[in-house]
Amino acid sequence: MEIKPLTPQSPLWKTVAEYAGQCSWKAGKKLAKAMKAGCFRDWERVFAVFDSNCIAGYCAFVKDDCIPDVPYTPYISYMFVGEEHRGHRYSQRLIENALEYAAVLGYEKVYLVSDHVNLYEKYGFVKVDEKPAPWNPSETETIFMYSLVE
Repeated sequence: MEIKPLTPQSPLWKTVAEYAGQCSWKAGKKLAKAMKAGCFRDWERVFAVFDSNCIAGYCAFVKDDCIPDVPYTPYISYMFVGEEHRGHRYSQRLIENALEYAAVLGYEKVYLVSDHVNLYEKYGFVKVDEKPAPWNPSETETIFMYSLVE
């Protein structure tokens, strides 16, 4: 298992964008579109996890996520591990890599948006807010925060 932080200049950027666009999760197509359109700031990254040289999953470290008009930044976003690669703690390792990168950049807090319950809490995230999902206001998304300082 290997995790690689990627920028638009990385040789694997297009390959990971293609993988995201073809994955089973509908948000993967949105990530792929953003990657292909060059929507990433210079410090933003996509972290990809590889298992035996195959892409097993990814996440992004970005300024903004899907919930508009909130004061939170930066985010771990687009967390996805392929079905055949689940159960190996790849999500945890992606999160750890993104958090390490956030610390290097000097961030004290990192946020994550999800509708999953009791998933990100086990990685140390705490709920800080709840907002209607932009794609369906009858659904709720939770904003979680991870503190990088004691």
